[in-house]
Amino acid sequence: MSSKLVDHSVPLIRALVVHPDRGSDNSRHAIDRLEEAVGLARALDLDVRAEEIVRVRSITPATLFGSGKVEELEALVLAAEAEAVVVDDQLTPVQQRNLEKAWDVKVIDRTGLILEIFGRRARTKEGRLQVELARLDYERSRLVRTWTHLERQRGGTGSTGGPGETQIEIDRRLIADKIVKLKGELEEVRRTRGLHRKARKRVPFPAVALVGYTNAGKSTLFNRMTGSEVFAKDLLFATLDTTQRTIKLPQGRPAIIADTVGFISDLPHELVESFRATLEEVGEADLILHVRDIASPDTEAQRKDVEEVLNQIPTPEGRTRRILEVWNKIDLLDDEAKEAILGQSERLAKEGKAVAVSAWTGEGIETLRDVIAGLIDDDPESVILIPSSRGDVLAWLYENGRVTDRHTEEDGTIRVTVRLHPAALGRFERSYPDILS
Repeated sequence: MSSKLVDHSVPLIRALVVHPDRGSDNSRHAIDRLEEAVGLARALDLDVRAEEIVRVRSITPATLFGSGKVEELEALVLAAEAEAVVVDDQLTPVQQRNLEKAWDVKVIDRTGLILEIFGRRARTKEGRLQVELARLDYERSRLVRTWTHLERQRGGTGSTGGPGETQIEIDRRLIADKIVKLKGELEEVRRTRGLHRKARKRVPFPAVALVGYTNAGKSTLFNRMTGSEVFAKDLLFATLDTTQRTIKLPQGRPAIIADTVGFISDLPHELVESFRATLEEVGEADLILHVRDIASPDTEAQRKDVEEVLNQIPTPEGRTRRILEVWNKIDLLDDEAKEAILGQSERLAKEGKAVAVSAWTGEGIETLRDVIAGLIDDDPESVILIPSSRGDVLAWLYENGRVTDRHTEEDGTIRVTVRLHPAALGRFERSYPDILS
């Protein structure tokens, strides 16, 4: 084993980050996974004193690692003066408990780490409900509280019978009751979301959803396209709660764009399940923008991770899912790589498959708007003659449809070719029957 000690002057919680390399993940180097785990730990304000890749040839049911590796890691824990060990894998309750006893420090597995980050970052009521449900589902099999300031609190007295067993039963019942209550509240959230979706369909703006690996630049792109100031930082899971805004596409057509939670490899199933109400917004979208960090050496593996989560999200019956890849962060590429990416994306943009951009500098954003408009602009065209005095009608068409052609006749009549959603066309016919007569 080889390790890298890191000096920090800030008195934070000292941690050792360990990535168990099982040698089966060919799409991603162990060093990349270790760096991601370190990023997650730092997102939780841990002072990472040491980083370690441990080869695991066979799984030891009691501790994951073999006894020799457990002893080697114990020495590294002492050398780094670590107060916590982050294991970049999913540990069973038995493995977590045994490693804590062996090293005499708090042990956090990948699922617990991500849940803790989500718990800190969720801001809306819905987000907090979803994280709490995921946390309780995770704790149900462990009867431990989520890690907070190195507390180690478990249900029961630690004995195998008597009062301790009764306490465990009480803890299980309390958790089960909380889960039932939270699911009921989230079901109400889902019902409300359904009503909101129906309301949006009555005002038929197409919906665009941003998805992508965490830290791919979704929120920065969202801010660039909407002029908003959603929190965006070079930090894993910088934002969690879904944010929606209206944007103007070429020729004036509005659309609703939503910034969603970032994905990550091995996203805990508890989170995928509890965030299903939020992820339904992605499934209902007319177009999904898959934002990729094209400058990352791990971009292909990240793409596969995102697609794996997308495949778990249902699509309404009869609708074909449309995905446009947005190759972000081209400003971080060297000249040769950037030229190659731009040439490739120029061809793919014509097919509505990919657009290269820099959300930071704004390069490629206008092309992205054009491609989005082309992909969601499948409403039928109507030709409408508007008297020169009826500026209100013209304004309505620009606000609710996409004007593709406009010509003023010799008598002043404005001839407008416009794409309108069938529902919008119906509203136009009811609002301006004199125009169509």
